[in-house]
Amino acid sequence: MRRAGLLIALASSLCFAFSGPMAKYLGAAGLAPLEAVWIRMAGAGLLLVGILAVTRPSALRIPRSRLPFLLAYAMIAVAGVQALFFAAITRLPVGVTLLIEYTSPVLVVLWVRFVRRVRLPRAAFAGAVVAVVGLGIVVEVWSGLALDPLGLLLAFAAMTGCAGYFLLSDSFGDDIDPLGLIAWGLLGAAAALLPISRPWNIPWGTISGTATPEGGHTLPVVGALVWLIVVATAAAYILGVLAIRRLSAAIGATVASLEVIAGAVVAWILLGEALGPFQIAGGVIVLAGAYLAQRATAALPAPVTAREAGEPAPVG
Repeated sequence: MRRAGLLIALASSLCFAFSGPMAKYLGAAGLAPLEAVWIRMAGAGLLLVGILAVTRPSALRIPRSRLPFLLAYAMIAVAGVQALFFAAITRLPVGVTLLIEYTSPVLVVLWVRFVRRVRLPRAAFAGAVVAVVGLGIVVEVWSGLALDPLGLLLAFAAMTGCAGYFLLSDSFGDDIDPLGLIAWGLLGAAAALLPISRPWNIPWGTISGTATPEGGHTLPVVGALVWLIVVATAAAYILGVLAIRRLSAAIGATVASLEVIAGAVVAWILLGEALGPFQIAGGVIVLAGAYLAQRATAALPAPVTAREAGEPAPVG
């Protein structure tokens, strides 16, 4: 069971790793970040709802009393995180954006301690401090933030939304099927983004051509789009849910952190985006700090649950 869970979590991380690079191909084809996000959410949502309608219709049933929660989940944990992430990678390398976003467990630790007033082990705070130090190295604070300031702001906002995902994921029980929540959450996110993404203005004709991001290889746009919807979203979410059910929070979160490494490698191969020495060193420190914080909170009894401790989060 444990070995199968590890393999599934690894597969989920690898699928999510393609999110940023495929989005950059859509951007090179002329799509705005919000347009790419809308296509991803709507396409994957319709695909998952269709699959569940045929295989597990009961998973799509959401109690009426839980509709406000579903709305919050769609707006914050899905639409907010994805839109901010896609906007950030237009100004930052994919690997750097993922590194910043994967510091979100630190915010969860702070929320649990100071908002929910749960006493935490010193290791949790030590991990938070280590992660913040590593993040400072990633963004090169000594040089006045060498990376794009607006891109960093968007990445930090995505990190906040990712922390919201962790906390919201702790709020649903057995009355909501996780796969049904993801399917409706994706469609709800697409509906929420409809007024600002304006899919009716998307240059759909460009999808039949090819795209070449700066420094990257040339790929068919339709191939990048299908891969983003089917592999980097639908398959990644499904595998993530299956992994969460088989692994402890600490182990699952650690394996999920491989998305940062895999995402950086995919971006390097397809887009020619190589991380600098400070980003590599800082990234190792960030992941180590996040891991310490997650392990410390994972060992606590309720009300700090597995999800608060940092389950694998679909951030890409």
